Amino acid sequence: MAEEQVSSEIEQARPAAPRVAILASRRTISEYPLYLKFLLVGLADESAPVVLVCPQGCEVESIVPPVVEVVRHPALEIPFMERYNRRILLKRLAEFKPDVIHCLCETTANLALWLARNLNIPYLLNINSIIASRHHIKLSTTRCRGVIVPAKSIGDAFVAAHPKLAQRVSQINIGAFVESETACFSHPQRLPGIVVAPPLDNNAGLDNLFAAFHRLTIDGYEFLAALVSTGKAESHLFKQLRSLGLMRVVTIVPRTLGLFSASSADIFIVPRPGYSFDMLLLSAMSAGAVAACCTGGVDDLIIEGKTALVFNPDDQLSIYNTLKRIFDAREMARKIAADAQEHLRQNHHVSEMVSSTLNLYRTTDLRPKT
Repeated sequence: MAEEQVSSEIEQARPAAPRVAILASRRTISEYPLYLKFLLVGLADESAPVVLVCPQGCEVESIVPPVVEVVRHPALEIPFMERYNRRILLKRLAEFKPDVIHCLCETTANLALWLARNLNIPYLLNINSIIASRHHIKLSTTRCRGVIVPAKSIGDAFVAAHPKLAQRVSQINIGAFVESETACFSHPQRLPGIVVAPPLDNNAGLDNLFAAFHRLTIDGYEFLAALVSTGKAESHLFKQLRSLGLMRVVTIVPRTLGLFSASSADIFIVPRPGYSFDMLLLSAMSAGAVAACCTGGVDDLIIEGKTALVFNPDDQLSIYNTLKRIFDAREMARKIAADAQEHLRQNHHVSEMVSSTLNLYRTTDLRPKT
């Protein structure tokens, strides 16, 4: 009986979980599905009531736990219906009675501000890219109580562009579940698998990478490569692959298969600097692929010689030598892959991500003055 009383007192002492409205854009769902899933499941485990606002047509059934309510916005995808759609959304959220709005993407920042004003509550904003950090984003110094960034490089860029909001920036690393084994060259009986994931925000050519692949095949190295599609200029890519005799070596896969491909690779290549946080790289490292990357942009995960091997993307020979080194020194490659996994275990806990986010919700002044 005494134990039950103590347990009851502990439950009463624990602060109630805030009610949260999360805004997710189409890009958030396509580029950061694991982040969204881990966050929603973690909040559900903490008994935090959550409503997810997301666009029509986005497949979220595999991401959203049953306890999370899903509201589609816009309700009617018809021109000139924005005001009507916003009124419907405002009514739905008013019924839910959120304490705070969490906007996961800068593209929905204006909607978050409008909702926060009309519901008389604060909001938090995720900034996931250096480019977005530097561009003009309409922020309310009254309503926007926190800016969440997944990497120091993004935070530095945001503070440089918005120095008055420096004190409101919080870096919360995106969490990952790290595999206990290292995938890199773990199946000697099969051909090594390479995944190439060009950043969506850097559409520079892959000529040097393809030339390095061509030279490797001439030198007798065997491998299969999957190129994650950016949805741009694919006819040109096919033409390049055909001219170099790489059609049987390189396959172009849809972006939707990118996470699966990244988690099953021996080698993961980031061929150009990216300006957004790279979830595919995080997934590949957590699975134990060895990363071959170029620095620049949002490169916080890339620590040369520790978590990745680094090459010059504009130097064909640099790319070739890096990949050749990986093939020739497989134990070295496996060690770097294992060190990257350990780095994620130390710095990218899912539980830490959820608890830090929940703490921001709780410490936000929930009813600001108008």
